[in-house]
Amino acid sequence: MKYTTLPNTDIKVSKICLGTMTFGEQNTELDGHTQLDYALDQGINFVDTAEMYSVPGREATYGSTERIIGSWLKKTGRRSDIILASKIAGPNPNYGYMRETLDFSAQSIQYAVNQSLGRLQTDYLDLYQLHWPERKTNCFGQRGFKVQDDDAWEDNIQSVLETIAALIKEGKINHFGLSNETPWGIMRFLEESKNHNLPKITTVQNPYSLLNRSFEVGNAEVVLRGNVGLLAYSPLGFGVLSGKYLANAKNEGSRINTFPQMARYNSAPSREASRLYQEVASKHGLSLTEMALAFVHRQPFLSSTIIGARTMEQLAENIKTIAIELSEDILKDIEAVHAIIPDPAP
Repeated sequence: MKYTTLPNTDIKVSKICLGTMTFGEQNTELDGHTQLDYALDQGINFVDTAEMYSVPGREATYGSTERIIGSWLKKTGRRSDIILASKIAGPNPNYGYMRETLDFSAQSIQYAVNQSLGRLQTDYLDLYQLHWPERKTNCFGQRGFKVQDDDAWEDNIQSVLETIAALIKEGKINHFGLSNETPWGIMRFLEESKNHNLPKITTVQNPYSLLNRSFEVGNAEVVLRGNVGLLAYSPLGFGVLSGKYLANAKNEGSRINTFPQMARYNSAPSREASRLYQEVASKHGLSLTEMALAFVHRQPFLSSTIIGARTMEQLAENIKTIAIELSEDILKDIEAVHAIIPDPAP
């Protein structure tokens, strides 16, 4: 395993982070415990979850992922062996069952933190993140920003950071991050922390893969100059970059086929780009999974790649990619495909 230090902290994390959003939906509690055991045996010490998991978010499974991690922590007593991250959900009319108001007020953040700590059976979180912005902006498949007349959001970033500072002082969280953020949002948080001596964001968790390199357009410069690390999620594009859909197989149980409403990467351009990337990988003696994950691991703005797996075979294959180095020749071939079909899955 390879390790790095999260920006603005002394926390050493594995460059592969175990994503857990399948725990409680596609994976049972036993599956989750087995994945956690195996991941730690392979040197992974970074685990990411969220209050709304498992995915897709629904009332029947709300909080199930945190509860599975919590039962593992209670059973093993290995809290000190992991860096544990979770998230608070932002506004969404479909998730009203989580709490009375889905916003980032002090009351909501404090309530969500306490609920997560209870489910996780721990006294603190190493990293706490806003799952998506409170304001209406372009994320979750929307490439360009569009002004929306019904966006009633008022800038409360200083207030959010003051609440985070209070939770840090209480010892309930250690560090703070964002998720699904834009350059404007990251810059505002950096600005407020600097102007008011408030906690500085450590990381931003955004999608990044061969099918979605939009992070490079604006966010990459912001995080590199602002000393913020990317936690890259969906590095295999919901499994499309595993190559398993190229033969039009049914792949029963796979994420795209099980939850087609969430298939941000299930488009003709994405599949064509995957086919071209498969040719590049085969040319250089790699599987598409190996090439796709190795590409993400090598980025200078990356802190950790979040991998999630339905099976132990998938998990093992994903973890092994940390040892793969891509040659200049394969990188040139990757860029050639990117020039033909740039960012097919925003």
